[in-house]
Amino acid sequence: MSLSIRVTTRFERDLKKMARRHKDLTKLKAVIALLVAEEPLPSRYRDHALTGDLHGWRDLHLEPDWLLIYRINRSISELILLRTGTHADIFEE
Repeated sequence: MSLSIRVTTRFERDLKKMARRHKDLTKLKAVIALLVAEEPLPSRYRDHALTGDLHGWRDLHLEPDWLLIYRINRSISELILLRTGTHADIFEE
């Protein structure tokens, strides 16, 4: 069974910013497809749990300085996309 996707307003703004920076959005689409299908992620994405204010969320790397922050809520079969962007975009606001 695949997951439904919910995006935050902030994620939508982040996505537009990454498109303006000419990032290859097919990389993002590919990893989202893996997450929705609940497939194991290749190690190159360096997927890991976050701590602190973002406890409960996960972070993966599409590129060395391009992140996706997400959470899977298995109780309602939902993938929540919180943020995407550089380390500075996300963690230095």
